Amino acid sequence: MLIVGCECGIVKGRSLYKYLYTLKSPHASVDIVGDSTPPDVVFEGDSLEIVRGFPDMVRANLGADLRRAQNGDRPLDSKPMAPVLPGVFELRDDDRDAWYRVLYTQLGGVIYVLHSFKKKTRKTPQADIEAARKRLSALKQRLARQT
Repeated sequence: MLIVGCECGIVKGRSLYKYLYTLKSPHASVDIVGDSTPPDVVFEGDSLEIVRGFPDMVRANLGADLRRAQNGDRPLDSKPMAPVLPGVFELRDDDRDAWYRVLYTQLGGVIYVLHSFKKKTRKTPQADIEAARKRLSALKQRLARQT
């Protein structure tokens, strides 16, 4: 059984990605009754709001891939962003209008979604790379202060 907790309470029996994409909070903790507990998923900046603007099928596909990563499985459509962003991975989906991307990293057992965006060309815009780089740097500084 899936149990999701956040500042608004606990939700049981729902898929994590559907929960995160309909909840107003960028944070959720996840406990699975069983052998192992997947890491939490935290959306940095406006990444959750951007994902919520993606088409329903794209959100479902990216959410399922995020769930796979959370469980330690390989996402269906993902690639590393190295050497541009070492330690950052890109979840990918598309429809007839655009390509959709979610950039994430995993630190200390937590998956951090750094940046989400939609693009029209094959090349990832430098502004989106820089947004993810800045959020990754701020995240690492924030985590260093917490320890």
